[in-house]
Amino acid sequence: MIKVAIVGGTGYTGVELLRLLLQHPRVELAVITSRGEAGRPVSALFPSLAGRLELAFSDVDVRTLATCDVVFFATPNGVAMQQVPTLLDAGARVIDLAADFRLRDAAQWERWYGMPHACPQFLEEAVYGLPELNRERIAAARLVANPGCYPTAVTLGFVPLLEAGLVDGGDLIADCKSGVSGAGRHARADLAFCETNENFKAYGVFSHRHQPEIVQTLAAVTAGAVPQLTFVPHLLPLNRGIHATLYARLRAAGAADLQALYESRYRQEPFVRVLPPGSHPQTAEVRAGNDCAIAVHAAGDRVVVLSVIDNLVKGAAGQAIQNMNLMFGFDETLGLRQPALLP
Repeated sequence: MIKVAIVGGTGYTGVELLRLLLQHPRVELAVITSRGEAGRPVSALFPSLAGRLELAFSDVDVRTLATCDVVFFATPNGVAMQQVPTLLDAGARVIDLAADFRLRDAAQWERWYGMPHACPQFLEEAVYGLPELNRERIAAARLVANPGCYPTAVTLGFVPLLEAGLVDGGDLIADCKSGVSGAGRHARADLAFCETNENFKAYGVFSHRHQPEIVQTLAAVTAGAVPQLTFVPHLLPLNRGIHATLYARLRAAGAADLQALYESRYRQEPFVRVLPPGSHPQTAEVRAGNDCAIAVHAAGDRVVVLSVIDNLVKGAAGQAIQNMNLMFGFDETLGLRQPALLP
């Protein structure tokens, strides 16, 4: 058994971590923090956990956190980097579900996140936690930067094409849609029911913080050649789910069997499902599960990849637990084999 702490247990990602970790046979939930809810039983805030979890929220105490084997940060950007040096020095491992360690360049991080980085010396050490790319490095890591939700869906969709050198990296388009939970649990007028229900909009065009993260990850796949990516996120009137429609131009039309390429690339991946030819994956088929469902379509020199995930699971908490499993030598799928919810 390993002792687990969650810093910031009151948001959607925090409660998703709780839901999944409670089903994990090798985990003891030891600490759940919340400055605003300290002393309150977790089940009082989340009745769905009543009878399953007896812990109360506690205030943040780094010394207590340091007694745990692994600490998950389900906090806003800029929080984890304040405490990571102390935790790593104490021997704890850290998985940050925010963006503090996703970008390797401190100046770029400051430009996109509007604050100086508190511990830039750890940016190179932090391992980007996408198992399908960095499985061996994650297993040896003490600090994992859990990927963003959009970057997970986009990267998994583009990787086989870029690894094989089949597409023009200077002409990539990611047209992405997310459910409202991707914006977090805090109150905002533009996320209220009457604003999002029966509505659909784009946002963050050329300014979304996931843009540099996606480009950095795809550049690593293409041996440093920086891709030109047009990334446009949209807000869908649903709770969960990301649908990424990805467009690229083939260097040579019909030169490769793309279905076979994707099936071969992901055959050994427990949480990536390549669907049969002609398929159109839906967000409903991955709801509350850790899967990424992918379909690839081609006509002439154009290829369209459809990639769907649950933003709170494979896009956040589930992927974080997948990383934890790797870090501690557990079966990678442990605690994550629940099928998707339907309806």
